[in-house]
Amino acid sequence: MTTILVTGGTGALGRHLTERLRTDGHEVRVLSRHSRPYAVDLRRGGSTLDEAVTGVDTIVHCATTPRGGDEQAAKNLLAAARRAGVGHLVYISIVGVDRVPFGYYRTKFAVERLIEESGIGWTVLRTTQFHDLLLTVFQGLGRLPVLLLPSHVKDQPIDVTEVADRLAELARGGPAGRVEDMGGPEVRTFDSLARSYLRATGRRRAVVKVPLRGAAYRAFRAGGHLAPEHAVGKGTFEEFLAARTGRGRVGK
Repeated sequence: MTTILVTGGTGALGRHLTERLRTDGHEVRVLSRHSRPYAVDLRRGGSTLDEAVTGVDTIVHCATTPRGGDEQAAKNLLAAARRAGVGHLVYISIVGVDRVPFGYYRTKFAVERLIEESGIGWTVLRTTQFHDLLLTVFQGLGRLPVLLLPSHVKDQPIDVTEVADRLAELARGGPAGRVEDMGGPEVRTFDSLARSYLRATGRRRAVVKVPLRGAAYRAFRAGGHLAPEHAVGKGTFEEFLAARTGRGRVGK
């Protein structure tokens, strides 16, 4: 069994991945800003980061933040990995980072390039958005009396546990480069997903679709973030909502 370091190992994806790898018998180290003994802010690096990567066979890099700093974090992680002689780094990215001119996507794409040019064996998996993210978005929007949604936008959410399973599989293998994208089972309109959320939570809100402007919005409208040809996910958004809310089956 190998020693695997999971950055962001306390997050929504990292927790499931860590559990899966440990169940499979691997020694797993969890790195996050508050998880001891490897409490590290990757944007700053430091001696604890070097300790975390020493003796590691594979790193699965899940740590990320939309608030900025992912590129510097990746640089620090890659430098430490090179010093420690790590042989394989697996990175979780997002479908469309090379097609949608959205700030966070551009950062993820930049990190991909840093990894590819690092000299370390690498694997990159791009997936569509997690069910959990949509739930968070709808919970935030649902605080208003009207649910305002971008018009003509679709999504293809995927269950985070399925992504964790795939990452565990990739971590067990050798460097594979850019592997096939992983998309959820259905491409759905954003408003249909929102209505499922409202039914599952018993909330009553008017749904209003609002046209937006800008290059990023046009790219989302064009489906640059979707992977219908790689709809390999199994769990639907309604199944996720039923499990999360405990309300039983949720219809579309």
